[in-house]
Amino acid sequence: MKRINCFIPYGKRDEIEHTVGQLAQSPLTNKIYLITNDPQAEAVEGASILVAQGSWGTATLRQIADSADADYTLIYTKTDSLTLGMYALERLVSIADDTRSGLLYADHLEQNAEGVRPHPVIDYQKGSLRDDFDFGSLLLYRTDLLREAVAEMTKEYLYAGLYDLRLRISRKASLTHVNEYLYTEVENDSRSSGEKLFDYVNPRNRAVQIEMEQACTDHLRQIGAYLPPRTRSIELDEQTFETEASVIIPVRNRVRTIEDAIRSVLRQEAPFPFNLIVIDNHSTDGTTERIRAIAATDPRIVHLIPERDDLGIGGCWNLGIHHPACGKFAIQLDSDDLYSDEHTVRKIVETFYKQRCAMVIGSYRMTDFKLNTLPPGIIDHREWTPENGHNNALRINGLGAPRAFYTPLLRKLNLPNTSYGEDYAVGLRICREYLIGRIYDVLYLCRRWEDNSDASLDIHRTNEHNHYKDKIRTWEIEARINRKES
Repeated sequence: MKRINCFIPYGKRDEIEHTVGQLAQSPLTNKIYLITNDPQAEAVEGASILVAQGSWGTATLRQIADSADADYTLIYTKTDSLTLGMYALERLVSIADDTRSGLLYADHLEQNAEGVRPHPVIDYQKGSLRDDFDFGSLLLYRTDLLREAVAEMTKEYLYAGLYDLRLRISRKASLTHVNEYLYTEVENDSRSSGEKLFDYVNPRNRAVQIEMEQACTDHLRQIGAYLPPRTRSIELDEQTFETEASVIIPVRNRVRTIEDAIRSVLRQEAPFPFNLIVIDNHSTDGTTERIRAIAATDPRIVHLIPERDDLGIGGCWNLGIHHPACGKFAIQLDSDDLYSDEHTVRKIVETFYKQRCAMVIGSYRMTDFKLNTLPPGIIDHREWTPENGHNNALRINGLGAPRAFYTPLLRKLNLPNTSYGEDYAVGLRICREYLIGRIYDVLYLCRRWEDNSDASLDIHRTNEHNHYKDKIRTWEIEARINRKES
């Protein structure tokens, strides 16, 4: 019956004792190890000390693999108290036996200052390559596969060990989501979804991101989805346009911000003609009237109200780029945001010609509503290298802003008619074949405020968004594999 070895990080003594007591209650638990980098750390009853580097790096995983001698290896990733549901370990092992899964993870309850609430997670799929994929904190591995995967590791990661392990096991067996609430974990991060959204591009995490990119790129090579550096430039004279560039703004009910966005476009200075196409998606708060009043003062503004009432942001973009007034290059501006100065449009167009690329992505600064800088400040997506950006794009959750496209190509591809991930989807599709140009100057001010569409999402909406982006990545991975095989 002793079928599980458990590994938990060393933390506060009362919390360790609680977690060890929970694990020890199950007759399936064989041994419990406390992972610490302190050789003088004091053990608690029922657990042994395992001295390691203290993080989930490759070296720590090697020690876990060497110590694991039961059928299953359980890793708990938090130092906070773990409370198991009734027969939770028995349930996980039963499903593991039936499915022969390499890794099992489960829905759970989350305890914070406001009480206890459900925290469902989502199914793992081929495109679930984000290193911040939410498995929860309780992971049950098949020990034989864990040992096999660790034995194959050739790179010594300080931060990407668990990520590397997950990717390796996913190539050997299924990763199974048990959609049952099997445990309760403590959650001390009380930030909203909008505040957490940019953790992965925080410059302070650069060393972590480099390791994650290496692990992901190795994985793409193993599954046949890796693509060599993009070298295919694009001919930018496919057809004639009266206007060189169009700024595209889809908008719905942004009466507080739309005029600022429009004015930032009209202030642009460029040695070529440009215009602004505003797709007003049936606003009801006065936005329509505000746009109409400004448009009456400047002929460069094209104010469109769709005949359809089923358009998301992507659908509004499609309406804009297919409009006869759209220029050779279509440049993004969200209705909440602003260009950083009067040279943004010019810099983007110059980059198209200089780099002969199909898409251009700039850099932006995070601000509050009054344009005060917010952490983490400048987001420049330095992880997008010319050599590997198109592969690393499958790991990260966004490509940056502002985004701009060569209109004839975008008219062939179109954007999905969604209001989340539509730009990411088309960016992945473009970089499969073409160069994406980069500008590391700050071109854009990304305003974070209470009415942002992603400012404060509940767990169900967050899961919906993440599942969709994972699906986009799954389709793109399959396309890249099929492209190479053909």
